[in-house]
Amino acid sequence: MGSTVRDNVERRRFELERNGQIAFAAYERRGSDLVIRHVEAAIPLRGTGAASELMQGIVEIARSEGRKITPLCGYAWAWIRRHKEYSDLLN
Repeated sequence: MGSTVRDNVERRRFELERNGQIAFAAYERRGSDLVIRHVEAAIPLRGTGAASELMQGIVEIARSEGRKITPLCGYAWAWIRRHKEYSDLLN
């Protein structure tokens, strides 16, 4: 844990690297909205909490930028719904 989520603007995705493996969330910025299209973790990272840590970083970025999140990805939607402290970010 303790990895940093970085915004790979060129690839339009947020990335979290852990042990040389990447979890990422493809996104699109639309005005004040942050649309999360897809969240994926490399196979070795699945079940390790990496995708959850990635989402934690994403909601913190969205909040700091004053954005709302439109989760098109089922995982992103379910994660935000489970973490009620971020429900105000749902669009």
